[in-house]
Amino acid sequence: MTAVEVAAVEVAVPAHAALGEGPTWDTRARRLIWVDVLGSRIHTYDPASGRRTVMTTEQHVGAAKPRAGGGLVVNLRDGVGLYGPADSGGSTTGATGATGATGVAGAHGVAGAAGAAGAAGAAGAAGAAGAAGAHGPAGPAGPAGPAGPAGGTGATGAKASAGAFRWLHREPVPGRRANDAAVAPDGSLWAGTMRYDEAPGGGTLSRIAPDGTVRPILDDVTVSNGTGWSPDGRHVYYVDSPTRRIDVFDIGDDQLPFGRRPFATVEDGFPDGLTVDADGCVWVALWDGGAVRRYTPDGTLDRVLELPVRRPTACAFGGADLTDLYITTARTGLTAPHPMSGSLLVVPGAGKGLPQPEFAG
Repeated sequence: MTAVEVAAVEVAVPAHAALGEGPTWDTRARRLIWVDVLGSRIHTYDPASGRRTVMTTEQHVGAAKPRAGGGLVVNLRDGVGLYGPADSGGSTTGATGATGATGVAGAHGVAGAAGAAGAAGAAGAAGAAGAAGAHGPAGPAGPAGPAGPAGGTGATGAKASAGAFRWLHREPVPGRRANDAAVAPDGSLWAGTMRYDEAPGGGTLSRIAPDGTVRPILDDVTVSNGTGWSPDGRHVYYVDSPTRRIDVFDIGDDQLPFGRRPFATVEDGFPDGLTVDADGCVWVALWDGGAVRRYTPDGTLDRVLELPVRRPTACAFGGADLTDLYITTARTGLTAPHPMSGSLLVVPGAGKGLPQPEFAG
């Protein structure tokens, strides 16, 4: 029997993220990492101290995950890059400023917005065109942005510092951007992409090894989203949102997937980001469904957490004992978003999560 409950949700971090995504608990640093994809920002939150930081990236960022040696691996518009630890030297600045004119926001797109701060004392480059939404045209390129301070600062968060940046795998494709990503048990990154206009089959899912070697997994994806592994690592769950399915693959000895098949189908909204708990249950956020669902390992829906926001995007367990469920949310495309939309939410004591692996590169 499915238990439907109004979630005892709290606002962990009040924010106005256009497209919050990718919550990940960093066990080593005891903090939650999440991104605003279209705001080109990486956020961190330490629930013990309440400390929050914001770092600006040079491009739209689909995901940011901790690295085993410190720093972050990031899924950016043009590929996968690495930030070193904060004390590793090199460039620690955000991207140069860019301004795009208005384009109509779609399901996962947003109009061009004011660019992020650039390097201290340096003038921003000419603005790129505003990204097209699913139901709106791209905004035209904007003028050059003014000089900005180093790194990124949030309205309520401290400036985040980062080490040197370098590309691990760069593959720019016009009209395409990064979306969700996840670190596999073997320390590789499974990185997804999608078209800004959400054209069917325009996205991909690839495995990025720690040395930058790329192995295509899927090349006919529309909106690549949640990816997560069973506790024993023998299965991987995956979402291509427009299919309205969570699929499951077996994992071979070579750590590559095979035997794709439907695991669960969603009727209300679209499946987005997901996480797998210590019991092997799959939790998935429902875009335009206003809820997070939990499915048992056999695909049975057994729990629904109803939320006040229409567009939850992803979920992950965090906190010292991995029992608090953090949920990212979006405001993009909503004419009258709920006041919590765009914030990082938390449902204390929702379940029991698994420690997430770090990227080995």
